[in-house]
Formats: sequence, C-alpha cells, structure tokens
Amino acid sequence: MTELTLSRESWPLREVFTISRGSKRQADVVVAALRAGDITGYGECLPYARYGESVDSVTEQIASLESDLRNGLDRLTLQSRLPAGAARNALDCALWDLECKLYRQRIWQRLTLPVPHTLETAYTLSLDTPEHMRQAAEKQAHRPLLKLKLADQHDLERVAAVRAGAPSARLIVDANEGWDEALYTRLVPELVTLGVTMIEQPMPAGKDEALASLPRPIPICADESCHDSHSLAGLVGRYDMINIKLDKTGGLTEALRLRDEAVKHGLKIMVGCMVSTSLAMAPAFIVAQGADVVDLDGPLLLQRDRDNGLDYQGSIINPPSAALWG
Repeated sequence: MTELTLSRESWPLREVFTISRGSKRQADVVVAALRAGDITGYGECLPYARYGESVDSVTEQIASLESDLRNGLDRLTLQSRLPAGAARNALDCALWDLECKLYRQRIWQRLTLPVPHTLETAYTLSLDTPEHMRQAAEKQAHRPLLKLKLADQHDLERVAAVRAGAPSARLIVDANEGWDEALYTRLVPELVTLGVTMIEQPMPAGKDEALASLPRPIPICADESCHDSHSLAGLVGRYDMINIKLDKTGGLTEALRLRDEAVKHGLKIMVGCMVSTSLAMAPAFIVAQGADVVDLDGPLLLQRDRDNGLDYQGSIINPPSAALWG
C-alpha cells in the first residue's frame, strides 16, 4: 500500500527573475511524497501558468489518484492516467525514487545506465535593460556558458551588452516566443557576429511554421513547441534541437523516451528546468547525460536550496546523492 502526501512550498529567489511573459520572486512548487512502509519517495514539480497550470490545479490532479496509488498504481499505468505536465512529473519522479529505495539501488542502476558523470550547466541571465544585463554578465563572466532571456526589438542591444560584460563566455539565447519572422530575420545575422551558439524558441508555439523555410545559421531549439514524444512530428525541419523539461514531459519516464526518439529524428538534445530546487534537478540530471546543452541552474537562482541539494562547483554539477533523490 502506497500512501500519498502533498505539500506546497515557496522558495524565494536571489533576485527577481524576468522573461518575456512576466516576473517572479519565488518558486512555488508542489512536492509529492509516496510512502510504502517506512520508505518514502519524493518528486517535485513547478506548475506553469503558460500551460494552464497552477499550484491548486496540479495539487488536485495529483490528489485525484490517491486511491489508485493506495491500490498499487505504477509508473507505466500513470502515463495514461495523467497528461504530460507538472502533476505527472511529481508522481512519476516520486515513484522512481520510491522504487530505488525499495530495491536499494541508484537510479542509474534501475535504468541499467552507466554511472553518471559531472555536467556543465548554463547560467541564466534574467531579461532586463541592456545595461543591467551587462552588469549581470560581468558578475557571471567566469562561467563558461551564459543563457540570456530575450523578448523584443531591443534584444540585439541586450546581447551586445552581455558580450561586452562576458567576452569569453559562450552565449545561448531564449526569446520565450517573443519574436516574429521579421525580427528573427533582422536579428539572426547580428547574433552570428556576436557569437551566439543557439536560439531557443524564437517564435510562438503553433506559429513557428516559418522556421522551416528561414535560414538557420544558428541552431534553433524548441521549448514551448516540444512537450513529449508526440510533439516530435511537427518539429522536424523547423528545429535543430529540443529542450527536454520534466515538467513538460510529465516525468523521467517520458523524458527518457522523448530523448531517445528525438535522437532518432536527428535532433540534438538540450535538457532544461523550471526555477526550482535540487529535488527537481536530480532526475533531469540523469536525462542530461550526453546532452548537447545542459541548463539545470534552478537552485543557483534561489536564495537557498533544500538539504542534501546538488553539489555545484561553479557551473559544474556533481551527480545527486542518494539522500536527495534516486
């Protein structure tokens, strides 16, 4: 018998975090705890308004399966009981964690994967004025990879300012659906000159068909346009990469499937995150093994992380401890 407990947690951010859709000062997450006897597995998700989610709606989704979990609902059945999204992510990851603890194996052993190695993560600079983004870049200039949040016709000035503040860093940019075809066409040649190596979700999901015919001298990565493996058919030819986030895929189970299917389609892999704690990063760390771009900096943006959090050495992330997850 598996008992479900849900908790809502708010984690203050170091600074206001802004993207094209708005700003936030804290990460509001939902944690699912699944107890079998004296062993408990945990999973964390961050409900995202862009996908119609809230803490209330996600909590209700998870709670609706309480009796099923008590009667032995497993991971494979879960995939058809909830849609891809934050609620399924929390439960899927909690079930994996519980399974690892019950069998006294690490997650990579359960998956018959090699022991994971350290990863280098991007560090995200929040959307701001060019001058403020330059100042933020100067503070993080020691990091090898910076990710810039962009939004509109002033983005070229933002990227140029960051390049001036961090001349040695590799740069990737994320427009969060903020561009149209005309702005893309105007910005991309200049971004090539500034050394940008990837552009994430330049146009709105569902309105990105122009990417199939536009030049792509910089690889284009799908984020909002890519949720789970069912998304892939509409991405080939428009995008060069996909950004896998467990809160979109609905957990580790589907994230691994999406990664494998994307590679078969010739797409490169980025593994990203919502702004949340190390409990959410740990399963994503497993998916990110071998990824072309890793963006698991969520805990670095918080005022504090949870106990036994991931060990970050600058931009290098060490594998999660058993005390954290998996």
